[in-house]
Amino acid sequence: MTYVIGLISGTSVDGIDAALVDISGTDFDLKVELLAGETYPYPAELRERILAVCAGAAISMAELAELDDAIALVFAQAAQNIQNGHKPASLIGSHGQTVYHRPPGQRGEARENFQSKIGYSLQLGRGAVIAHMTGITTISNFRAADIAAGGQGAPLVPRVDAYLLSHPQQGRCIQNIGGIGNLAYIPPRRDNWLEKILGWDTGPGNSLLDLAVHHLTAGAKTYDENGNWAASGTPCHALVEQWLSQDYFHLPPPKSTGRELFGVTYLHECLKNAQIYQLSSADMLATLTELTAASIVHNYRTFLPQMPQQVFLCGGGSRNLYLKHRLQQLLQSIPVLTTDEVGLSADFKEAIAFAVLAYWRNLGIPGNLPAATGASQEVLLGEINQK
Repeated sequence: MTYVIGLISGTSVDGIDAALVDISGTDFDLKVELLAGETYPYPAELRERILAVCAGAAISMAELAELDDAIALVFAQAAQNIQNGHKPASLIGSHGQTVYHRPPGQRGEARENFQSKIGYSLQLGRGAVIAHMTGITTISNFRAADIAAGGQGAPLVPRVDAYLLSHPQQGRCIQNIGGIGNLAYIPPRRDNWLEKILGWDTGPGNSLLDLAVHHLTAGAKTYDENGNWAASGTPCHALVEQWLSQDYFHLPPPKSTGRELFGVTYLHECLKNAQIYQLSSADMLATLTELTAASIVHNYRTFLPQMPQQVFLCGGGSRNLYLKHRLQQLLQSIPVLTTDEVGLSADFKEAIAFAVLAYWRNLGIPGNLPAATGASQEVLLGEINQK
């Protein structure tokens, strides 16, 4: 048994999810026990700086270095706090804070044009600083090795989902809804099943919803609690159909995206498109929520080899009851549940996953799935920063 801390702040930038996990086994015998989970909000000023950079604000190298330092310090503090009252951890897996993500070009290009095929993803919050501040060996920079092998660098969680959430008879989709939505399709656990697992980013999760709430309340609110505001409105299905014609939704996987596409500029385009329909604020939120739900279902119906028999939600969006209701309506008879219902915390599943990825990296076990990321091979994920 090994005590490992997983740390991540997603594209919603609402805080650092920290999970203290007791891990044993390696693959089919992998077992995790969540000992403590907590979300530590960013200081307001730091969150605003991060969001500005994510939205494309120009900053100097000195300012970037200061931001990197500031994020590392709050991540280190989260790691220290989550251990209170528990046996100290021996390892940290820190995903850091993504501020820029550029997927690689499409496959099929000439080898001499390799440069256009290289992706790039930048996560701030240096692992070396976290290791120094906490005195705990820290694995960080998880996406770089997969990208170097020609992959998207995302999603990296499907392999963890496969060992923790697969079923011998049922095909499952594990749908994370953070700022961006991503899925892991896990077929029944049979011969060569690991090679058939798929994963990709489905499109916007909470990103447009949170941005819209901030815009519609002039900054007074940052999210729609339980989806209550959206639930009081009526979605405009004509707008949803228009938005679903966006190229990303029709791009075959493996694929990944971020705020670079589904961010402030995209929201303002959506608001502009909506003007002719004279939607209320509640109607606008209902329509954006419908886009998230409809884009997820579109991805399933278009790109999966077959529809899953169960869908398990995790991430912040799993608490949006209206979004969950809309997904259930669109998926009809396919049950829409949360990973809580199969014993894995929906709130902290991503943090748990990066604890497992760090644990695997420390043991020399590859963490990516080439079928999910598009990488040319399995690779060790993450850089080891000694305490």
